[in-house]
Amino acid sequence: MHADLSRDTFRPERRYSAVLAQQGRVQLDADANEQAAIQLHLARTITADLIGRHGGPRGATGFEVGFLGGSRELDDLSVGGGRYYVDGILLDATRPEPGVPADEDAGDDAETPATWTYWDQPDGYRDPERPGDRLPTQFPYLVRLKVWERSVTAAEDPSLREVALGPAMPDTAARVRTVWQVLPLPGSQLELEDGATKDQVREAFARWAAAQEPTARMAARSERPEHADEDPCLVDPEARYRGPENQMYRVEIHEGGPAEEATFKWSRENGSVTLPVDGIDGTWVELASLGNDDKLGLNVGDQVEFVDTGYTSRGEPLPLLRIEEIDLPGRRVRLSDEPHPSVGRNPGLHPFLRRWDQRPGSRHRGATGRTKQTAGKPRGGALRIEEGGWLPLEDGVFVYFEPGRTYRSGDYWTVPARTATGGVEWPTDAARRPLLQSPKGIGVHHAPLAWVLGEGTVADLRMTFAPLAAVIPAADERALAAEAEAEAEAEARAAETGGSEGRKAGQDDEGQPEN
Repeated sequence: MHADLSRDTFRPERRYSAVLAQQGRVQLDADANEQAAIQLHLARTITADLIGRHGGPRGATGFEVGFLGGSRELDDLSVGGGRYYVDGILLDATRPEPGVPADEDAGDDAETPATWTYWDQPDGYRDPERPGDRLPTQFPYLVRLKVWERSVTAAEDPSLREVALGPAMPDTAARVRTVWQVLPLPGSQLELEDGATKDQVREAFARWAAAQEPTARMAARSERPEHADEDPCLVDPEARYRGPENQMYRVEIHEGGPAEEATFKWSRENGSVTLPVDGIDGTWVELASLGNDDKLGLNVGDQVEFVDTGYTSRGEPLPLLRIEEIDLPGRRVRLSDEPHPSVGRNPGLHPFLRRWDQRPGSRHRGATGRTKQTAGKPRGGALRIEEGGWLPLEDGVFVYFEPGRTYRSGDYWTVPARTATGGVEWPTDAARRPLLQSPKGIGVHHAPLAWVLGEGTVADLRMTFAPLAAVIPAADERALAAEAEAEAEAEARAAETGGSEGRKAGQDDEGQPEN
């Protein structure tokens, strides 16, 4: 997640069930975040175990797909409201009702549709002008759910900021948003024969989804500082990381694909340095702020990514831009190129610049004293992936990409670096060799919704489950007989008790009959 975090300590294999706060100790973001991750992992694991890979509650199953065509210039799909679970993740397709203005004379607003559609789904950001976004014209095709999560900070959602703290204070906490998208998949990609059953379509889709998972793995390490044995003022001679501050390095895939096509970018602040955009004029971008300090601001030569909500949700990276000039009084920066027309023009999507810290073409001096090129060769502001060798980032931090792998845009690894140890936190074997690790994210989940055979012909592929609760079953004959016998005994005891009390009522205190 792109947030200002110290590190991510949640590891499912360690089997921790809770985080215990100790008195008189420093409170860290990593501890609170791990507790949230433990609870979320537990809840989703239980849900997936009970429901399966995907399914919705009977009577409230969401994401029913209907074909809308004929009268429209472009085909469309309706997306029914309700709830659905994919790998334990709750999704809700219910379309919120619009608010009612207090001023009754404001006029009647246009009626809001009852359900979402393919073109206006909340996280889809489909563009009718892009042929690749249109629904397939050849039948059959499959309609699928794509589910993933992303972080949201006050740069994207200003309502998260507590205005009482003042504009000079940073935002407090970030959020994690669940993103669902209803997308088409041409039937030709499933390699099915004509007349395939629903179960065969589901099985073919499961094979397709498994093939979409990237295979990339990365390792990280740090190297010993130069002249550590000669200068006692340096950190411990066994130390390697020589940065001046603790950092949370983020290595993120920019363009995906095989190694020869893929690129990556990195940030020493976990990609959390963001600056909201107020306006664009050619290559000049007006910012709400130039950053709280030099560490979290912009400098000439920095690489930045122009981001908004639609750009993030689509996951289609554009070339990074370089800061060429900074106008401090005007809170403006001049970029190396004009931002792409699809990004930043809609203020409602909250555009901002995200800073990345690689400097393509710069030089680095290694522990051997020889000058090295920084990690990878540049392309579009990012760095080309070079597999099978240790690539330097900065200050003695190196990364290694396993050969023969595929990469997906947005996938990332985090590498905490600490001045106290002079090293990076990364899993190692008994010989202290760095271990290859799969990306920490992003986790993408898939589920089939419908098999569109033609206009007006849609086969539902969703799954449903009934509630576990049920009425108490009627008693059997033996239980009924036992219950009748118990009632008869109770009545007999009551009658006997009543007769005894009646006899006692006719005697005085000494047992003699009253006159």
